[in-house]
Amino acid sequence: MTQRVEANRLYEESIVELPAPPLPYFWEAGRSDFRVGDRHPNRRNLGIFDLLIVVHGELHIGENGKEWALGEGDTLLLLPDGEHYSVKPCERETTFYWVHFEHVAWGQGTFKDEASLAKLPFSHPYSLRIPKHCSLSAPQAVFDLMKQLLALPVGDRFWEEQHLLARILALLDAGRSGAASSPATRLAEKAASYLQQNYRKEITNETLAEALHFHPNYVVRCMKVKYGVTPIHYLLQFRLDRAKQLLVSTEWPIERIAEEVGFRYSPYFSACFKRSVGMSPLRFRKQYVN
Repeated sequence: MTQRVEANRLYEESIVELPAPPLPYFWEAGRSDFRVGDRHPNRRNLGIFDLLIVVHGELHIGENGKEWALGEGDTLLLLPDGEHYSVKPCERETTFYWVHFEHVAWGQGTFKDEASLAKLPFSHPYSLRIPKHCSLSAPQAVFDLMKQLLALPVGDRFWEEQHLLARILALLDAGRSGAASSPATRLAEKAASYLQQNYRKEITNETLAEALHFHPNYVVRCMKVKYGVTPIHYLLQFRLDRAKQLLVSTEWPIERIAEEVGFRYSPYFSACFKRSVGMSPLRFRKQYVN
């Protein structure tokens, strides 16, 4: 979850956030060896993500007015709807891997915008948070996975490709998580865990802070940095996600579902649900249940 949402794009200044499920889908990958004077091709609205991983040398890339000089062990994730271009030719021999993949939440498939995603009968229990640009702490692990990916035989290799893509993205995500594992981040994660385990109860910023033994303002600040929302907003969204699951998987009346997910008053639950999803709980259910 993040406050800065524009159409179907979920992002922070230096992080590309992809809700999961669904998972990214592998398209193709390769290795490029550039000589001095070679340039990366210019592209606009490629329609898929382009992950660059530099093995050695230096690659000069720009996207939407921002520029990077990528060295050994650096990665850069170019966006499907961006304009990327060569800033200048390579000044030394350069080798880099590239991976093309898509994610339907970015508008490449059935779901065209965030409003459509809100209507799905499942929640997003996890988000891949991939650095826009980073320097790998252990680049050889990613290089080895890329070698395995490119060594797969031509033909029936669908599951192997998806598996290796997932491992590569997981290393990028885990690498960022490890670097960001500060006391504030750990507190935010602990607060999120508490909210998920106690969402049926009446929770305020004060009762949450008391349970975690921190000042309420500090807990709120940590949650906003980590998740982009306050604890109360996080709790509300988690309750509504749980309500979606119950609407589809049970025949319980709306009043019981409201109570089950922590709302004391059914009309208030329906109002919150409609404001978030764009339709009433009953109409949402009718989409999936005959």
